[in-house]
Amino acid sequence: MPNITRGGRMTGLMSYLVGTGRSNEHREPHLVAGDSAIMAWHDDSELDNEAALQIGWELDHPRRAFGAKVTTAIKDDAGHVVGQKDAHVWHCSLTLRSDEPAARPESGNDKPGLSDEQWAAISEQFVADMGFADPASDEPPCRWVALRHGPSKGGNDHVHIVVGLVHEDGTKANVWNDRKRAQKIAGELERKHGLQVLASRDAGHTARGEKPAERAVADRRGAPEVASAKLARTVRACAAAASDEAEFVRRVRAAKVRIRPRYASGRGDVVSGYSVALPTAQDQATMWYGGGRLARDLTLPRLRADWPDTPEHATGALAEWGAAKRNRAPSTPGREATRPDAEMWARYTTEVTALREQLRAVPADDRALWAHVARETAGAFAAWSISVEGDTPGPLAATADILARSAQLRADQVRPRPAGLASARGAALLLASVAHGGSGPVAHAALLRQLVNTARALHDAHVAAGDAQRAAEISAVVTGQLQAVAARLPSPDPDRATLAVEDAQAVEAARLAAAGQLPPRAPGSPVPAALDPPPSRPGQRPGIERPDQSKIER
Repeated sequence: MPNITRGGRMTGLMSYLVGTGRSNEHREPHLVAGDSAIMAWHDDSELDNEAALQIGWELDHPRRAFGAKVTTAIKDDAGHVVGQKDAHVWHCSLTLRSDEPAARPESGNDKPGLSDEQWAAISEQFVADMGFADPASDEPPCRWVALRHGPSKGGNDHVHIVVGLVHEDGTKANVWNDRKRAQKIAGELERKHGLQVLASRDAGHTARGEKPAERAVADRRGAPEVASAKLARTVRACAAAASDEAEFVRRVRAAKVRIRPRYASGRGDVVSGYSVALPTAQDQATMWYGGGRLARDLTLPRLRADWPDTPEHATGALAEWGAAKRNRAPSTPGREATRPDAEMWARYTTEVTALREQLRAVPADDRALWAHVARETAGAFAAWSISVEGDTPGPLAATADILARSAQLRADQVRPRPAGLASARGAALLLASVAHGGSGPVAHAALLRQLVNTARALHDAHVAAGDAQRAAEISAVVTGQLQAVAARLPSPDPDRATLAVEDAQAVEAARLAAAGQLPPRAPGSPVPAALDPPPSRPGQRPGIERPDQSKIER
């Protein structure tokens, strides 16, 4: 998993890498590969700060000798270029998952992790394929080193690759599209070296990672998670529960998150994006995040695809954006101010059931449709988490975050939501009200069961598509985290509320089938052919009974 950063202090970076680290994890720092001249001098002995400064000086020598200036753009939270900064230092950490099979002691190593020789081969190939120092190229190389120390705080084996972005002849290295290239090369290296292949990378399911600076701020403030993680979950919950853009803005503000619009260039009446931030004390800097920085599926254009697009809705949204920008009261309170009644709980629970049934006709390789399902289901769990878990993320937050990873698609993979597909967005509306009483724990248990069924369908889709890693993550959160939630809710023993919901589900499934909206299970569909059977009632055989015709007619 490559993580790339740019900077302007080569010796400062090297000093940090051989230091103790933020959690005293930098143990036995040493080089495993690099520029031949530097490796001849330092080999693989343990490095101290004096050696680090010397290596940094040598890496930076071509830039100083030729007076080359390498810069990168500074952008504000809205994505506008506001200046330039020195960026001749290219740093990439190549990290393995903590459960990487090839890095376990039983794989032949004395301790968890790859050997120095394995990391050296990986680093040399990575740097060559990135075009920094390719022996097969006539272009003069950049100076570089690969440094290794102890596992990260999370137990991940990794190596740090540091490159000076000026070639030996004074020309600048090409870093255009370096992050996308690094991901592609990482996938090739996984296959070549027998490592666990990150299938979600090929599927476009990669999520935004947290930055070291974010983690440092969270640790300093005593926050349980980085700001971007909490903001992403909050925005996802509000977007899923909202029926239009204006309601989305109001819900975000009601969740005590600051939100402001980004207007199209030269316009004050066209909103093209947004940024959000957590409230901070007066002596703390505000960290703003654009929607695209939170997650690929949380950009304003992606969110708008699920909302009505009419002049009336656009006018209402513009008024709410203006109120948010000026920190004024909402223009016109809407649906978020009302509380769902029992009939709404039954109806939206039934809709989630219908969605699960419709997924029978969806092939496992239909990534776009499964991403829609993942986004809505993640939004429902996110709304529930915001309502009951508050500032301390728990099982519901973990479920939302895991499912959201399956909603991440590249722009070329996105397709409009299929017409007629049932939705889990109504579940988000319901669960956003749980903190205010909702419809009681029995209804919560019934809805949880249907959302879990949808999550299992996503799991099966990943299995069928060959993405075992993502399937394992979903399985772990469903069988582990959600069991703790289910244990706190009533068991689905028959009472009037439960029976009413189950009857509504059976009637609705029969109505959809009669209308031809439940097509036969498609070839390659990972979803079982029948709904999960409801709990047996006293004196009833297990399974799904055929609904009573009189109920259907009513």
